[in-house]
Formats: sequence, structure tokens, C-alpha cells
Amino acid sequence: MSNLAAVLNRIDRDLPDSLERLKAFLRFPSISTDAAHDGACRDTAEWVKAHLQDMGFSAALHNTTGHPVVLAELVEPGLAASAPHVLFYGHYDVQPVDPVELWTHPPFEPTVVKGGDGRERLYARGAADDKGQLMTFLTAVKAWREEGGRLPFRLTVLIEGDEEGNSQHLEGFVAARAGSLKPDICFVCDTGLWDDDTPQITTSLRGCIADEVIVTGPRIDLHSGYYGGPPPHPPPAPSRGPAAPPAREGPAPPPPLPDGGPKLTPRRRKELQALRFNTRKFLGDVGLKQPAGEKNFTALEQIWLRPTAEVNGIIGGYTGEGSKTVLPSKASAKLTFRLVAGQNPTKIRKAFRAFIRRHLPKDCTAEFHNQTADNHGVSVSADSIWVAAARKALKDEWGRKPVIGGEGGSIPVVGAFARYLGADSLLVGFSRANDAVHSPNEKYDLDCFQRGARSWARLIAGLAEGAK
Repeated sequence: MSNLAAVLNRIDRDLPDSLERLKAFLRFPSISTDAAHDGACRDTAEWVKAHLQDMGFSAALHNTTGHPVVLAELVEPGLAASAPHVLFYGHYDVQPVDPVELWTHPPFEPTVVKGGDGRERLYARGAADDKGQLMTFLTAVKAWREEGGRLPFRLTVLIEGDEEGNSQHLEGFVAARAGSLKPDICFVCDTGLWDDDTPQITTSLRGCIADEVIVTGPRIDLHSGYYGGPPPHPPPAPSRGPAAPPAREGPAPPPPLPDGGPKLTPRRRKELQALRFNTRKFLGDVGLKQPAGEKNFTALEQIWLRPTAEVNGIIGGYTGEGSKTVLPSKASAKLTFRLVAGQNPTKIRKAFRAFIRRHLPKDCTAEFHNQTADNHGVSVSADSIWVAAARKALKDEWGRKPVIGGEGGSIPVVGAFARYLGADSLLVGFSRANDAVHSPNEKYDLDCFQRGARSWARLIAGLAEGAK
């Protein structure tokens, strides 16, 4: 029998000390996208390395084309050669804090506040994304080993500093070390709960690509009175992309997106219906009433399991105060495509560009600019031994069966782990929907931090029992 009860007691007893460590972590202004904080990012990486070394890991900093990666390993003495290899991933970088004047507390001075509901919350940039989340796992490992437990797996910890910026830096790092990393499973704690009291295991993520198209017609802006009529008009051209409905004059219909991902079986559709996702509230919270999108899919199915294409912004012509009667020479549009597993981002990008060129007005030209790296959609089996172990651990801790769900957003590294390491990821996180991730007053509920650590401890215990 494992020493789970003692580990859980230690997590609870040591919670004040664990929170102080988290606060120290949160005080670093590790904003990866701002060069002014490059030194802070390296200091943060050094702190993570030192913390892992204090826990008994062999840890080192590795330079990348961006911010440094912390790579650490722990192999228990006498661990069987057949024991699985687990890679745990997190990121120490955070989003910018602007607009700072909207913060109730300074973003890098972590502050605990008790709400009217009696729940204590820790406010700071990075509290939920991702410093608090990754510390739940490290807290569980620390408590496990301090209670004399031996991890039932070889553990590699990889903490990066570019998740909020350019994912290509870590992708190159992973690709170059594919042979030495090679885990059986990756643990990722950068997701959230289904609702305030129900955990979720995420088994699908959408990928994403972003593109910009610039359409040029005449060499200069033209007087609309002298030229209005004969010349081509660039501004409507980018809007004829895949997210736009055909105009009455008859622009080309949107191009078909090659399908992909697992088929939505009747069983899966029934499981999703059982979640009773409130589409009316979901839309009402952002001032909308009528669902759009694909007619044969519910809002939740669209978000989790279907690809999209959308125009993020269009620029063309005069946009200042008053009127200026010109025919613009140029116009541009920025678009994103959310992709599901099985879709090839490179092919999607090529298909979009070919579509635009095919339907350009005569005498117009188009140029394109990649806005992001190609990010693949990911889908993992809900029937794996890892998901089974997580189901039990989460149910035991939260008292509710976890939802097997998806996310409409992207975690680029999960796709990189699948492509370069051939490894699936177990995505389990403990943030709540109101944590204001990427916004002013980001927070992490202390019960989520504590129960998150306890959940990981239960998962470790389950794997230890299974290894006997």
C-alpha cells in the first residue's frame, strides 16, 4: 500500500510554505515578449533550476534561440529499466500586464484576498498561467519524496520561457533532442476545470495558423471622381477569404477546408450533450444571442472538434476623421485558421493563398506573410492507461467524474511532442474560467492550488500501485 495519506497530509500541512515558494516565483516579471525583461526571464529560469536542484533533480539551463529552457531529470535509485518515462512540461514566462492601471494589486506583488464567498485567491500575473499550475505538480512530487515515497517512473521536467511568445524556439529545442527525451507520456498542466467543482481531462486541442494578405491594385491612391468605375478596388479583395460570406455581386464562395480529426460518433455526441453546455449563456456573456457557425454542430462541438477560418482584421483606404474620396491602392487582411487533428497546416495555408490568387480582381496582385509557425491540432485517446489513472485520481480528489473534453485553443508544444517525440500528452489543469488569464487581475484560487497538488499526488499513487 502506498503512503498516499501521509503525502496528502504533508501537502495540506505545508501549504503556507508552498504558497511562499509560489509567491517568490510570481515576483519575477518574466514577460517573454518584451526585450526589456530578458534579464528577468533568465533570473526566473535560474530560480526554477535552483528549486528543482533543491528537490533532488539534476537540473541545468539550456540556451535556445529565445529564452533559456530548464531541463531536469530525476531517476530513483533502483528504478526498474522497464519503468515508464514521464516528461512534465510547463512555462515560466507570462503575458504583458497592460493596461496596468486596471490591476487592483501590483501584478508582480502576489496578494492573497478572501472573497465574499469565503474563497481565498492569489492575485498576480502568472498565478494561473502557468506558474501556479506547474507548481501544483512540483509540490506533489516534493511532498511524495519527503514522505519517503519513490516515484514509479523516470521523470524529466522541461520548463520553457517562450510559450507566450514564439513557440518556434522550444520546437527547435525539442526537435534537436528528440532522441534523448523520448518519453512514454507528457504531463501538461496548462488547462482548466470544466466548472468550479468539476475537473476535466483534455483530449483534443485545435491547432492554429495565421496569415496576412496584402492586395495591391493601382500604384497610387486614385481620386474617386476621376477614376471611380474602371479600376479594380483592392479593399474588398481580402474579405473574399474563407471566413467571409459571398457578396451579392458574386465573389467566389469560401474554399472548402480539408476535414480532419476523429469522427464525431453518436456515442461522443451523446457524451457532449450530457454536459448540458449552455450556449445561450455562453453567447450572452459576450453580448450575443444567436449561434452561428456550422449548422450541423452545436457550439461546444464547433469549439472543440471543428476547424474554423476567420478574418481578424481588415485595413484599407482612408480611416481618419472626415471624408477622403479616394480609391485605395492597397488593402490588407489578417486571418487565422483553427485546425483539428489530421489537418496539415502547410496545405491549409497553401490552399488559402491559392484561393485568394484565383479570385483576385484583374490588375491586382497579392503578397502573403506568415504570422505564426504552423501549429497542428492534437487528439489523444480517451482510453489510454494514463487517462484511466487520471480519471480515478481526479474523481477521488474532487468527488466528481472528470469531464473528457477538448479545448478550442492551442498549446503548441503538445503538437511538437506528438510530432518529434511520438508521445501523447495528458492534459490536466486546475484553473477556473474566471481566473482572468492574460487579463488584468489574473488570479489562482488557493483551493485549486491545494487540490491540484493533491490530485497529482493521487495520480502518482495510482501509477505506483499499478507498477507493483
